[in-house]
Amino acid sequence: MNQLIQTLSKPNPNSSILVPPRKLSRRAVAIVGPTLPLLLSPLSPFPSLAQSNGDDAITASPQFNQVVTDFCKDPPISPKQAFLDVSIDGEPAGRIVIGLYGDTVPLGSSRFAGLVSGATGISYRRKEFIKIVPNYVQHAGVRSYGIDVELAQRTGSDLSASNNLVTEWDETSKRCPGTKNVSGSVGIVVLDPNKPPPKPKLVARQGRLEIDQEEVGLAPNGTEFTIALKDAPELDASTLVVGKVLDGMDVVKKIALVKTVKENTSSPYFRVAKLIGDKRAVVAERGFNRPYSKVVVTNSGLID
Repeated sequence: MNQLIQTLSKPNPNSSILVPPRKLSRRAVAIVGPTLPLLLSPLSPFPSLAQSNGDDAITASPQFNQVVTDFCKDPPISPKQAFLDVSIDGEPAGRIVIGLYGDTVPLGSSRFAGLVSGATGISYRRKEFIKIVPNYVQHAGVRSYGIDVELAQRTGSDLSASNNLVTEWDETSKRCPGTKNVSGSVGIVVLDPNKPPPKPKLVARQGRLEIDQEEVGLAPNGTEFTIALKDAPELDASTLVVGKVLDGMDVVKKIALVKTVKENTSSPYFRVAKLIGDKRAVVAERGFNRPYSKVVVTNSGLID
């Protein structure tokens, strides 16, 4: 076969006329065809594969993985910090100082900063914490109706849940696997994983019956926030982490000690009511883990 290849690739030096190519049998073509580029080419026959392997080697390197891990576990904090002054039953409990991840989650951090400072026309001032569980405490945020919406509209702000916040949550979840809501982290609620899907219903339009989708329940408006007392992986499905507590974790622990309404989801009466869609079960569920005392943000803002 080598002799055949040399004959094909070298011209006859003693001849001044063009020598027509010799006829090859099918067997020779079958043997030479696939191997000819490999024998004649001095380069690797798979340069793209070699490049790909090089890229994979870089991605899989310990240094690269270390950078990603550090970026997810300890993101850079913006120069401006947020603060929340809290009272329990009218008695000052202290101040919580929060560092924001402005570079990592710019949309979520901007949303939280706007509500803390009042730049959105409405703020967290005089709003209550509504849920206290062993892993985290949750603030009610602002309402998507009534005076809160009117005040926000005066500054052109939209208090409805933003698809951009959900997109940012999704990108963060893909970029940083594992628990995001670690001890001391602060996040805004952008999703409700327990929200039922839309229900089909018949609607009459222009004399014809059409099937429409009816939303069941309300989606979060992206203003409620949580502060994790310890690692809370159950929040990762609904909460976009926007910062962490820099000072005042003792205040958060004071909030955690407030007595709350006992959760009663194990009651057979509650289970049956929830199963048949009784609205009283929904109302009762909202009251579970609510503090008996009034835990209020008396003042909030941004500091340098």
